[in-house]
Amino acid sequence: MLTIGVDVGGTSVRAAVADEHGQILRTHRVPTPKTGPELNTAIADTVRVLTDQYPIDGVGLAVAGFVSEDRRVVRFAPHLPWRHVAVADELSHRLGLPVVLEHDANAAAVAEQRFGAAVGARVAALVAIGTGIGGALVIDGEVFRGAFGVAPELGHLRLVPEGRKCPCGKNGCWERYCSGTALAATAAELIGTGTTSLPAEPSGLDVARAADAGDEVAVRAMDDLARWLGEGLALVADVYDPEVVVISGGVSDSAHLFLDKARDHYAAAVTGSGHRPLARVRVAHHGDPAAMIGAAAMARQHVLTGPKVP
Repeated sequence: MLTIGVDVGGTSVRAAVADEHGQILRTHRVPTPKTGPELNTAIADTVRVLTDQYPIDGVGLAVAGFVSEDRRVVRFAPHLPWRHVAVADELSHRLGLPVVLEHDANAAAVAEQRFGAAVGARVAALVAIGTGIGGALVIDGEVFRGAFGVAPELGHLRLVPEGRKCPCGKNGCWERYCSGTALAATAAELIGTGTTSLPAEPSGLDVARAADAGDEVAVRAMDDLARWLGEGLALVADVYDPEVVVISGGVSDSAHLFLDKARDHYAAAVTGSGHRPLARVRVAHHGDPAAMIGAAAMARQHVLTGPKVP
């Protein structure tokens, strides 16, 4: 059975045909339009490019936003034009195929649990570190979504009371101290306290590259990220007790600069430190295509267990 996974991002719509082993056979990409109707058309057209070449049984959409518990409606997506839109039903009618929605972090977690860094894990958490932090939890092969379909918002756990202001409206959220954005903010605060080649307002990528080259300020900023990653992982472990934590997202490309230190911070901060098993903390295997692979896998499951076309 072949299915299509679509990663609907603020910049591009990317679709992939995947088989039951999570192998991608073909991809297609188009820019993301600005309006809802144009976006629906772009997704349908992108899928048709692939259905013209392969026999497809279903489609999964991975979306960075709040998806209803029945996975039919996008309630809110900050970088997309949908607001309480029944995206799955509309696209299903257009395409004549079953369509199911999923949060992009959930889709990536499914890809890693079934085909990647968390294969065989009964309880697996994913922490996607990019501009912010996305989170997902898979228990016994099933995604945990909470009562209303929006859990777990790991990036907005408050680690630092009265800390840095977060766009969510709170202060001190985890992603304000552990993300590409946080890495840049920390480095900017440290400029003037050590030798550095960084500009006054560096990007996260600037800091990562400088840290890799041994830049004093950049290394200190990366160490700070490692500390807060470890602190956050300890909270995740205290609540969910996962067997594996998969680190994904753009910042994971620099894992060799922070992950070992983060593991040490996690081991020291977790409740019962020294007297309990620790989760294995691994870098994601699938990287950028993970959301497409996971969405395709969830489309396959939807075909096998759900209605064909609404």
